[in-house]
Amino acid sequence: MGTARRRRRFHAVPVRFIIPNLVTLLALCMGLTAIRFAVEGMFDIAVLAVVAAAVLDGLDGRLARALRGTSRFGAELDSLADFVDFGVAPALILYLWSLQGIKSLGWFAALVFAMACALRLARFNVMSDDPDRPPWQVNFFTGMPAPAGAIVALLPLYLHLSIVALPNNRVLVPFEIGYVLFIAFLMASRIPHFSGKKIGRVPREYVIFVLAGVAMLALLLVIFPMEIMVALTLTYLATIPLAMRRFKSFEARDAAARALIETSDSKVVRMENPSLQG
Repeated sequence: MGTARRRRRFHAVPVRFIIPNLVTLLALCMGLTAIRFAVEGMFDIAVLAVVAAAVLDGLDGRLARALRGTSRFGAELDSLADFVDFGVAPALILYLWSLQGIKSLGWFAALVFAMACALRLARFNVMSDDPDRPPWQVNFFTGMPAPAGAIVALLPLYLHLSIVALPNNRVLVPFEIGYVLFIAFLMASRIPHFSGKKIGRVPREYVIFVLAGVAMLALLLVIFPMEIMVALTLTYLATIPLAMRRFKSFEARDAAARALIETSDSKVVRMENPSLQG
C-alpha cells in the first residue's frame, strides 16, 4: 500500500516538459553570468550574455509549443527568469557602467527600469489568460516586451563598445538616465509593439533568401557584435510608430464593425416591434 502511494506521488514527467524548462534555466544562468561579468568590469561579455539570454528566451516558448510541453510551472519559471535576465541584469549592468556617475539618480533609474520590467511581465501573464481579446491583437504586444527592453536599454553601452566609441564620462550620464527611464516607460506603457510570435513558416520561394540573410546576420554579429546590436536596436525603435499606426487601423476597423452590427440589430428590433417606430 505504501509503495503504491509513493509511485503515485513521484510520477514520471515526460521529456517534452523538461527540455523547455532546461532552456529557461540556461537563460537564467546567462542573466546571472551577465551580472557577474558586469561586477568584474567585463561589460562586453556581460552584454553578450544578456543577448544570449534573450535568444534562449525566444527559443524556450517555441520549443514548448512545438513539443506540446507547455505547463503552468514552465510559464511561472519563465516569468521569474525573465525578471532576472531582462530587469535586474540590464539595470545593474547600466548602473555599474555609467549610471553610478550620479549615484542617487542613477540608482533611481535602475530601480525604475527593473520595476517596469516586473510590471510588464505581470501584465503579460494576466493578459495571456484573457479570452475576450480580439484575434488580431495576437500580432501585437502591449508595451515593449521585456527581452526587447533589455536589449534596447543597453544601446549606450553598445555605442561605447562599438566603433562609435561613445565616451563614458559624467557629462553624458544625465542623457543616459533619461534614455533608460524612456525605455522603462515604453515597457510599462500600453503602447503597442509588433509581435513575432506568428512568425513560424516561410514561403517556399523565400527559404533560400531567409537562410542566406540569417547566416549573414549571424556572421556579422560574430565579427561586429556591437555595431550590429546598434543597428538592430535602432531598427526596432523605428518600428514602434509603425506598430502604433497598424494597431489603430485594426481598432478603427473593429469599431466600424461593431457600429454596423449595432445598427443592424436596432433595425431588426424596430421591425419586430412596430410600436417602437416613430
